[in-house]
Amino acid sequence: MAELQILNLLLVLVAAWGGGMLAKRLGFPPILGELLIGIILGPGLFGVLETSGALNTLAEVGILFLMAYIGMEINFKDLGKASWPGLLAAIGGFVVPFVLGYYTIILFDGTKIAALFVGIAVGVTSLATKSRILVDLKLLDTRIAYVLMAGALISDTLALIIFAGIIGYVDVGSVNAASLSWVAGKAMIFFAFSALIGIYIFPVVGKLLSKSKTINRTVHFTIMVIIVLGFSELAELAGLHGILGAFMAGLYIRDGVFSRQVFKDVTGVFHDVSIGFLAPIFFVTAGFNVSLEVFQTNLLLLVLIIAGAVIGKIVGTALFYLPSGNGWREGITIGTGMNGRGAVEIIIAGIGLQMGIISTEIFSILVFMAISTTLTVPFLLTWTTNWLRKRGELVMQDARKGYVILGANPLGLYIAKQLQEHNEVVLIDANKDLVHEAIEQGITTIHGNGLKEDTFEMANALNKNTFIALTGNSEINLLAAQLANNSFYIPHKIVLISAGEEGAGLDLLAPMDASSMFASKTDLAPWAYKISASEFKEHTVEVAIDCTTREWVKEHGKHRDILPVLIIGETGHKRPFHYKDSISANEKVIYLE
Repeated sequence: MAELQILNLLLVLVAAWGGGMLAKRLGFPPILGELLIGIILGPGLFGVLETSGALNTLAEVGILFLMAYIGMEINFKDLGKASWPGLLAAIGGFVVPFVLGYYTIILFDGTKIAALFVGIAVGVTSLATKSRILVDLKLLDTRIAYVLMAGALISDTLALIIFAGIIGYVDVGSVNAASLSWVAGKAMIFFAFSALIGIYIFPVVGKLLSKSKTINRTVHFTIMVIIVLGFSELAELAGLHGILGAFMAGLYIRDGVFSRQVFKDVTGVFHDVSIGFLAPIFFVTAGFNVSLEVFQTNLLLLVLIIAGAVIGKIVGTALFYLPSGNGWREGITIGTGMNGRGAVEIIIAGIGLQMGIISTEIFSILVFMAISTTLTVPFLLTWTTNWLRKRGELVMQDARKGYVILGANPLGLYIAKQLQEHNEVVLIDANKDLVHEAIEQGITTIHGNGLKEDTFEMANALNKNTFIALTGNSEINLLAAQLANNSFYIPHKIVLISAGEEGAGLDLLAPMDASSMFASKTDLAPWAYKISASEFKEHTVEVAIDCTTREWVKEHGKHRDILPVLIIGETGHKRPFHYKDSISANEKVIYLE
């Protein structure tokens, strides 16, 4: 029996990996692939995979770890970027589909508790899918991106709070003032006690851990697991579900227990254990509970739930978004972006099935609703954002400002000083002498490896608009730009490509939408030497007619060795001279000779 369970676990993990990888390649979140592979290979269709007590236990631990990780990924400071519009979008995108989902179940003679569970599941917005889609559609520096992030965060948090109240009510089992007061009282005690621990005790623990020289990553990870399970048990004792405790633990772990370096290191391990091992088991086994018979016996209910979820999310978001003053078209666009469901919705539905609150048929409908609505997001969001672009109503957001420049060499320092006149600039370099010199000249400079995430975090890269790679090594420049793009979603990447680099170097710029610095291949060393030895001349010329930067280089660099470094706009603000830019008449170019 033990051997069969191990084989079954192996097959479940292989299936989860295959389904998740395929979904990711198609541009969808991996959990959709994991759910579908569970439906296809599970008892509902081919019956290759089967559930067991051991798998169910691992799945339960998986959802606790996943909710903790979701909590760790949330930064409440993000709400400040679009708090009012995000709140409006979240309320409209939750309340309207919640009401539609609730009354749809009531219409089909379902219980009020089951209707509440369906309402929550329909109202949820996926937090997991937003960043990847926004990167692919090049929307990260738009107002839509910040509203979507804030709206998804508020929506899921609101869903978890309502879910906690319903769980408390189910445990009491009766409706009267005393029982409801008892439920509310225990919930308030839990939130107050967890806040007390998270805000006041966790920082003390963090200081003690930072002073200890013997504690390694393994111990830190163990402490993280203890905190998550401890908070989950506190939630259970309060009559709530453990997932709420795990979520709260993640929120407080992020800001209170570990130093930034340790947190990043340990979170990576936690991510691998939860997302790479335990959570996929939950989503595959959740697929085992899906019945394909709903397409025959409950097709009308399935269609109504999906229609209510899509229409309710989009229309509700657009209607409630109107007071923001940003327009109903932007509201519809945000509604299409918030239409996807994800981990939280499946977890809530799974708990409802486990507790006997909803039937297998309702659970199956909610799973198909999550799959179908999430599939719509890339297509509908692409269409609506293109609609806004054509109308000139796609608003860029100023939340990301400033530059991160890799390379504190003389050329990098020269450009940083020029850009710093009107922008925040942070230099990065691994050479301590160069770092010290840059700091002495008044430039904020970070000493660190430009290929490490920790260095980018110290440079506050998540809030920067442009990354410039200016080292003499094209390979390092390209790798650093990929890190800036994939991990920190910096909208604009400008890379120095050396003159000796073959075409493959430039080919790597396109996938990450990067541009080449100086609009041509350039060797760093000669110009760095000229600047350090003060053997260069700086010229400023005004442009007579509109042209691209590449056209300007061809025209002015025919017979002499020059380096165009900056463009001065009509407002006097300077920007880097690079390939993907155009120069308007009356703008000026600063070049070195």
